[in-house]
Amino acid sequence: MAEPVIAQKGPYAVEVEAGRTYAWCACGRSQNQPFCDGSHKGTGLEPVKFTAEKSGKVWLCGCKRTGKPPYCDGTHSSL
Repeated sequence: MAEPVIAQKGPYAVEVEAGRTYAWCACGRSQNQPFCDGSHKGTGLEPVKFTAEKSGKVWLCGCKRTGKPPYCDGTHSSL
C-alpha cells in the first residue's frame, strides 16, 4: 500500500450540505482536493465517504494523516 501524499499542510475549509454524501480523498493525489477524483486507483488507499449531518463549513484534513478522517485533528502542525 502506498503512503498518502500531503496535499496541503493544513485543513481545507469547505461548505457541505446536510444529507449529502461526500468522498474525501485519503491518498492526497486528487486534483479535486479535498475530494476524491479516482486518482487513488492502484495505491491501495480508498476515499472516506461521509454524509454531512448539517449544512455549513467543515474542516477536512489536507495532510492526510488525521486520526479522525475526514476531519482535521491538527496532526499537520507536527509534520
